[in-house]
Amino acid sequence: MLVAIHPIAKSSGLLAKFQLKIKSLKKSNETIYNKINAVLFPKTATMTSSPVKSLTSQIVTTQHLPPLENGDRLIRPEFERRYQAMPGLKKAELIEGVVYMASPLRFKFHAEPHGRLITWLGVYQAATPQVQMGIEPTVRLDIDNELQPDGVLLISQESGGKSTLTVEGYLEGAPELVVEIAASSAAIDLGDKKRAYRRGGIQEYLIWQVFDQKIDWFSLENGDYISLLPNQEGVICSLVFPGLWLDISAMLNGNMSRVLDILKAGINSAEHQQFMQKLTTAQSGEAK
Repeated sequence: MLVAIHPIAKSSGLLAKFQLKIKSLKKSNETIYNKINAVLFPKTATMTSSPVKSLTSQIVTTQHLPPLENGDRLIRPEFERRYQAMPGLKKAELIEGVVYMASPLRFKFHAEPHGRLITWLGVYQAATPQVQMGIEPTVRLDIDNELQPDGVLLISQESGGKSTLTVEGYLEGAPELVVEIAASSAAIDLGDKKRAYRRGGIQEYLIWQVFDQKIDWFSLENGDYISLLPNQEGVICSLVFPGLWLDISAMLNGNMSRVLDILKAGINSAEHQQFMQKLTTAQSGEAK
């Protein structure tokens, strides 16, 4: 049984009469009476409290969102609503409209190679101030894709970069370079995720296939990814980030001393110095 309360009932006289009317419910329905009486006339209530507002807050139940599940087909706004409602969930991605949730990560097959790549990227970023590096940021590519790549390297927006930072602190648009750690060539990183990165305009995509002991580095040309090949010394050189050089064999074998020596050579190269000047000029132009 529902009882509507007119705003004028807030006045003391009418409210007292209304209370008598409500009490008459007690004989016919004890439960309804107790609930309404507790809401309308709590012992701690003040003259400024609103009985109608209190009653509404109790009658209206909170809508519970269904949890994210692997394989859910969602668009990005709904994916984000459910993700934010699960604070204990560490990583979930929306790839081509399908939800993927991360499994526990093994040290040898993910954490350790991840650390090597991040060390390599971090040293380059330290020598290139207009470039930013991040670990597992949320990247909004489009309505069907919101990813958390293992690492990103991007040119700052002030220096002409394509990605922006949203008011919530997420990346929107395409970072210039994305790196991923995958178990093997059968992983989704070389399937739907690669297609999403290509269509989203990620200029370079590096993927380390740990079980296969293989690193692929792709560059976006004319809307498609082509493989960057190592030179005679076994070194791959980035086209988007001049001076970002990688000795593939050394990285795969954990020879980080060699990896960093080659990277330092790239940082000291003329192409890196020219790149730095280009970024500085772009930043100065943006400031004007």
